[in-house]
Amino acid sequence: MEKVMLRDPDALVTGDWLEQHLDDENLRIFDCSTVLEFNTGETPYRVVNCRTEHEQEHIPGSGYLDLQGDFSRAKSPFKMTLAEPEKVASAFESMGVGDSSRVVLYSRRSMAWAARFWWMLRWLGFDRASLLDGGFERWQGDGRPVSKKQNAYPPGHLTLKVRPNLFVGKEQVLAAIDDPETCIVNALGPDVHSGENSRYGRPGRVPGSVNVPKVSLVDPETHKFKSPDEIARLFSSVGADKASRQIAYCGGGIFATVDAYWLHQLGHENIGVYDNSMSEWATDTSLPIERD
Repeated sequence: MEKVMLRDPDALVTGDWLEQHLDDENLRIFDCSTVLEFNTGETPYRVVNCRTEHEQEHIPGSGYLDLQGDFSRAKSPFKMTLAEPEKVASAFESMGVGDSSRVVLYSRRSMAWAARFWWMLRWLGFDRASLLDGGFERWQGDGRPVSKKQNAYPPGHLTLKVRPNLFVGKEQVLAAIDDPETCIVNALGPDVHSGENSRYGRPGRVPGSVNVPKVSLVDPETHKFKSPDEIARLFSSVGADKASRQIAYCGGGIFATVDAYWLHQLGHENIGVYDNSMSEWATDTSLPIERD
């Protein structure tokens, strides 16, 4: 396999790069962290924002994005359901994102939270966002500066150029099951994919879907993404690279954005993320499910 080149090298930045650009006028840095508290009740988890943790220490200058509170539908039966484009754009604008901004997104414990915001910005038509490789753990581990000072960027203006196909619903996933041109990719762990873990209700997976766990794309020691070559091999090993369209899913449409981010970086053009994912699919008995 030839050495893999990133489709958009600027969409992944290092701690070195960010530290050198902290004072750039158009730079907008955001902590995207959220925590899921899993339970055995009617919903598989409770969504808890990390604003207090952010206020205690964060990358200097960074603001905090509250996924559930400001960017999701308040009345959805599921958590973190994508809100309407106008609401999402308005939330970004209020935090300081405009057409000329350069946005860097990071999160704690998992880069999936930052990836979700990156994918939402692409959905709106904004292509000047980057993920911080390694997230806050790598930044801290490298001894880089942190701050308690609260920051507020001046409001921005976003020109909407929505790409509607970047998020899909259950109808599109159902139609894709029998489509030989589409590969459905599960970003959850092997225990959920196999049906061993019934965290979301009915155990199992979308029929015919393949498994590229989000965690398999990250080096557990450095918290950084594995090399593009390694990641390309993971997708190739399940045949995802042969399809003309990929649909990524997970528990609620968060982990899936890491897989979608990398499919995009590997050059694929037609990628959708199933919003609500198994939180919806596993609880709807009209939808097919399979397990090992």
